[in-house]
Amino acid sequence: MPVSPLTSAPASGATMSPALVVLLLGLLLGLQPLATDLYLPALPALQAGFSAPVAQVQLTLTALLLAFGCSQLLWGPLSDRWGRRPVLLTGVAGYVIGALGCAAVDSMGALIGWRALQGAALGACVMCARAVVRDLYGPVQGAQAMSRALSGLGMIAFLAPVSGSLLVELLGWRSTMVAQALLGAVVLLFAALRFQESLPQRNAQALQPLALARNWARIVRHPTFQAYNLLTIFSYAGLFTNLAASSFTYIEVLGMERSHYGLMMGANALFYIGGTVLCRRMLRRWSVQRCVAWAGLASALAGLAMLASALAGLQSVWAYALPFLLFQLAHGVHMPCGQSNAISPFPQSAGTASAVNGFGMMLVAFAMGHWLGLHLDGSTMALSAGVAFWGACTALTAWLLVRRFGQTSHL
Repeated sequence: MPVSPLTSAPASGATMSPALVVLLLGLLLGLQPLATDLYLPALPALQAGFSAPVAQVQLTLTALLLAFGCSQLLWGPLSDRWGRRPVLLTGVAGYVIGALGCAAVDSMGALIGWRALQGAALGACVMCARAVVRDLYGPVQGAQAMSRALSGLGMIAFLAPVSGSLLVELLGWRSTMVAQALLGAVVLLFAALRFQESLPQRNAQALQPLALARNWARIVRHPTFQAYNLLTIFSYAGLFTNLAASSFTYIEVLGMERSHYGLMMGANALFYIGGTVLCRRMLRRWSVQRCVAWAGLASALAGLAMLASALAGLQSVWAYALPFLLFQLAHGVHMPCGQSNAISPFPQSAGTASAVNGFGMMLVAFAMGHWLGLHLDGSTMALSAGVAFWGACTALTAWLLVRRFGQTSHL
């Protein structure tokens, strides 16, 4: 007798309260800014400590992101086959181990390797968080739940650069890795004690090579997935451009103090939180397509303002920091709408669809990090041109693709 591709999971996430789900999602998604934003203020000190070129220092960030994106292609099908809980717990444990390894390194090569391991583990955490949203909610409710969880991520992103700046000043760059390990251990304990399996049915064919290839092909060909996937990829690419280039641009080019840089990055996070709150309010009145269309306009205007400042040769921090606050506000709308709706057509393959979406975001981020490593030339142009380019791509995707293919209410 053939095995059914769907078998019942031992537990249901329906027994978890909505508040618990949002808190857990916020903690899991918040591990990503811990791995990046907490670490950003340490990049100049790291460069000096290892006497490394900028391109090699950038690899400590881009290696994490590439491993983060690629690993999701494995974690997604694993979670569809065996459930979210075992994959999630494995990922958080690996995140802690990777951070401790980074804190103990004595060479740049070793640091890059441990960061890659940490990124691979992080992929399981973030992929499972997005898949849980699809397990428990429909498209519109999923966008609202994701926006609440991303508000929690924004709060962590607000605290991370400020804390990172203080840690680097007081204890050195290694303390930022120890802090990641400690906070990851707290998340691991919470998830082990409170998270219940959310996958309603396990897919017994999720790991079979032919079935997996067909599933990937079905996902990437779906026009709704394509529209929202590109929306998240382009918006995240603009954010990543700022993450990867801002410490060098603001501290070394514009002469900003490291403590002030941390406060500025915290302000970015506050505007991102504001964007997620705005997203929830907009969704009560407007369709998802209309929400991201207005946010796309904000993304484009922010990038153009930064590019205009660079072309004019302005050396004021505010000429670049203020427009990017607008980009962050728009990003707070694009991400919950894009991530939840990209996977909404695939209730039986939410983990795999989430993985493909995450892989795309990190692949573009890795390419952008490599480009920045080659083009950070002591001016503001690389940062500004990158944000302007991705802001325009985000706007065009929102106005053209999401408007045409983004309807999800029937799914």
